[in-house]
Amino acid sequence: MATTKTKGFYIFLFACTFYIITSCNSKTNTSTNISVENDLKKKELATIDSLLRDAGFTQSMARVLDSSYYAGIGQTPPAFFTSEDSTAVIIKRKQDEKIATNLAGFYALECGIGLLCAQNKATPVEWLQKVTNGSADTNAVLLLNRFANATWKASQPFRGLDRITRYNFIVASSLSPGEVDKDYVQIKNAAVKLLSSLKTVSDSSMPGQMTALRRLLQDTMYAVEMASFLDSSYAISQQQTPMPFSAPANDTATIKKSNKEMKIATSIAGFYALECGVNYLVTTTNRLPSSILKSVANNSMSPEEKMIFARFANATWKAGQPFRGLSRITRPTFTPFYFLTEPDIEKDMVQIKAAAQRLLSFL
Repeated sequence: MATTKTKGFYIFLFACTFYIITSCNSKTNTSTNISVENDLKKKELATIDSLLRDAGFTQSMARVLDSSYYAGIGQTPPAFFTSEDSTAVIIKRKQDEKIATNLAGFYALECGIGLLCAQNKATPVEWLQKVTNGSADTNAVLLLNRFANATWKASQPFRGLDRITRYNFIVASSLSPGEVDKDYVQIKNAAVKLLSSLKTVSDSSMPGQMTALRRLLQDTMYAVEMASFLDSSYAISQQQTPMPFSAPANDTATIKKSNKEMKIATSIAGFYALECGVNYLVTTTNRLPSSILKSVANNSMSPEEKMIFARFANATWKAGQPFRGLSRITRPTFTPFYFLTEPDIEKDMVQIKAAAQRLLSFL
């Protein structure tokens, strides 16, 4: 007959064995769950990636966002396309498109440092100094690069809808280091120019610096200066000889734009804002794209994340305005996010939510 001491030993041995088996199973289950979630994340990002380059999806998303805009301001949405849109063309100055194309990095920087200022209670000049001297932290660099990707994407359909099928029109987390570096070169170059332009208010308070920034944003002559600077600076960074930004021939040269494609380009900005915001949060919070999209669609996102999406929406909207006409940057709402009213912000969020609902249905 086993002694009490022997029974105790067996009970102890059984307990240890049970603990070890349970612990191993728990670790195995955890590893399996992580693996499954990572596979699902890759699958969802791949789906978003393919939709980005799908002209049919882009057109349908633009139609949804156009409709949501009118519904958001209490108006009956008109037909997205008319019978004439398929053949109608818009004549644009070639130089105007060149200016608009080169401003994307400026608007990415302006909106990005605006968000960083709000998050860290620093001034625009302080963040511009960090960007230019290379002391910005890795998360700030990541955020600025995502803004650069968002404004670049918003610009492409204005130049031609076929540009969304290019090799680098993909989710930002899949970009090669070389492509990411190209974006940050534009951010740094814009920071150099903007920091110099704000030197007279470098010691001013946040309101003073933001007011000066608003004046620059709404100045068409400054926009041309910035576009020219970014064009030449980028060429130098790529070991190329800068070409003259403006030439007599460019002042008279024109290009034809499809009215239909311009409508799509104008309305699709909210989708690129959503996509880049989701990709940023997937990278920084390690959540599933579908989980983030659900929080946007049902309005359960945190106030901090809502502001991230609203800032991306402001950036992509700004990137599109010069393509529609440089005079549009003089409008009162073409301003740092700092000065926007709640109704202005909500107009953008209506589009972000509509885009989230539609994108979610494909995941």
